[in-house]
Amino acid sequence: MAQLLITGGAGFIGSHCCDVLLEAGHQLVVLDDFSNSSAIALERVADLHGLSLQRQWAEHHGSGSSISLIEGDVRERQTLDQLFTRAKALGRSIEAVIHFAGLKAVGESVQQPLRYWDVNLVGSQRLLEAMETHGCRTLVFSSSATLYGTPEQVPIAESAPIQPINPYGASKAAVETLLADVAGCSGCSDPVQSSPKGWRIARLRYFNPVGAHPSGRIGEDPNGLPNNLFPFVTQVAVGRREALQVFGDDWPTRDGTGVRDYIHVMDLAEGHRAALKTLLAGPPQLLTLNLGSGQGASVLEVIQATEAASGRSIPYRIAPRRPGDAAITVADPSLAERVLGWRTQRTLNDICRDGWAWQKANPHGFST
Repeated sequence: MAQLLITGGAGFIGSHCCDVLLEAGHQLVVLDDFSNSSAIALERVADLHGLSLQRQWAEHHGSGSSISLIEGDVRERQTLDQLFTRAKALGRSIEAVIHFAGLKAVGESVQQPLRYWDVNLVGSQRLLEAMETHGCRTLVFSSSATLYGTPEQVPIAESAPIQPINPYGASKAAVETLLADVAGCSGCSDPVQSSPKGWRIARLRYFNPVGAHPSGRIGEDPNGLPNNLFPFVTQVAVGRREALQVFGDDWPTRDGTGVRDYIHVMDLAEGHRAALKTLLAGPPQLLTLNLGSGQGASVLEVIQATEAASGRSIPYRIAPRRPGDAAITVADPSLAERVLGWRTQRTLNDICRDGWAWQKANPHGFST
């Protein structure tokens, strides 16, 4: 198994990905600045696997899984160099990187575009510089379906136009362009390309990650007011919020509310594991893949499924549509199935069951 660097690994998606990578036997070094995450998440991940979370990078003996946590910023080149150098000194070089570190709130990106471009693009550039310097050329990148903007056709395939409508989506699109340049694949839109520069890169475009670990011990714990639907719904269900706002009930959908492709975070984590396995076993290449369920659920259907899972009523109010929202955003995930042998296994009911189990056990997130 490989020794991996996981940037932003204490976050919602990162912590669940660490769980499945430990299950696969990998040794993990997590870099996180805790700007929107908690070390408690990784303590619980380690505990789920009978491990201790190392708060400094101690030498690991044996071939089993392990997890170490280093506090630091992905934009700090010195920190990155120290990580790669320390790994080599201990006799186990970092073989691949999974890059989650970044800012992700669409509305906040509109208010703070400079910060988003700095963290998301400059952070990725610094990471790639360090990887190249230290001879590590395998990367799984956390991209986003937001770079498709308002889709012209649904379901959305990887060949759809890249037309982001906010700074967050634009920053993800820019990193994707940078990765294509690094791999030597600029100017080609084929989602599966050979890399003439010897890189192995997967650009994974997420749709709407939701749910939680089935143990109820780790889940989504956003700072402040949630920016996404699902954690807001569960916080209303647990009594932390008074009511949910539904932005528009006059969309051209089956019940008038927006339809999105919700993917269980455990399915998403397993998609990363499959992408990593494919890259490590295959030739130098650049993969561009949607990770979604291929199924759409409306806002009202998410509310109803959460009410059924929780046994609680979820009050909501209809508000005007938000600028930039689309009626329907659903993935075409067929290429990921063909290339990775991966597809989602969990339903909306599974999502709501696991998300509610997390929220009920942790009504105030990791601060409880």
